[in-house]
Amino acid sequence: MAALSTRPGPVVELADRLRGQRVVVLTGAGVSTESGIPDYRSPEARTRVRKPIQGPEFVRSDSVRKRYWARAMAGWETFRRARPGAAHRAVAELEAHGLVTRVITQNVDRLHQAAGSRGVIELHGALAEVLCLACGATESRESVQERMRAANRAWTASVAMAAPDGDAELNDDDVAAFIPPACERCEGSLKPHVVFFGENVPSPVVAVAFASIDDASALLVAGTSLAVFSGYRFLHRAVARGIPIAIINRGAVRGEEHAFLKIEASTGATLNELARRLLGDRE
Repeated sequence: MAALSTRPGPVVELADRLRGQRVVVLTGAGVSTESGIPDYRSPEARTRVRKPIQGPEFVRSDSVRKRYWARAMAGWETFRRARPGAAHRAVAELEAHGLVTRVITQNVDRLHQAAGSRGVIELHGALAEVLCLACGATESRESVQERMRAANRAWTASVAMAAPDGDAELNDDDVAAFIPPACERCEGSLKPHVVFFGENVPSPVVAVAFASIDDASALLVAGTSLAVFSGYRFLHRAVARGIPIAIINRGAVRGEEHAFLKIEASTGATLNELARRLLGDRE
């Protein structure tokens, strides 16, 4: 299978193959980078030295949690202000017209929902929610942000750049002066309600996602390299079920040899053109 460049031909072929199918869309960070949210694996991201947060380390280390929450307070506004891009809007439009049955996303930004998608399976949770590690209570990220501002009124930080976990790069002095948040109910330690590296996607979430693949007649992978197994398993499932696979992504994708078509181009522009062609049939 040869990768194809951006030209009308590949999108026409993709529309022809997906027309009348029950399509599940599997998305990754590449659909949100066009909304200004950084990723880990794009060519641009590889120029930044960035160690992903490890879940087990976050749970057991006070200093790791303090560093995360200091960075998160500084970086949250940039993350919160992000708006759906062309890719999110196109997927939502295809779903609204019954051409997309489910969206399985590895992203934690809820931009698919903000664009109007309803059948979204969040593999890695969402940064909009916060979990207490002690009592299990959940609350909104906005309420935690307000408490952090109140507890750190004199705290200022020089943000170097936004980071993929909804946080930002800070220097050690900024982190040392920060007061981290605690659970309102029990004063326990807080964690964003997401699956960090080194943690497992909850089994019920995986089961629902597998069921959506089993019910599909086509899988469209968009904006992800599938380097992490949590997403790759669904391409593998589609292969095992004999379900046709198409890919839209810049750069290599794990398992791309199984796809009938790969388009190396902007996810936003390509999905927008795909939606225009498919929905034009119904006008």
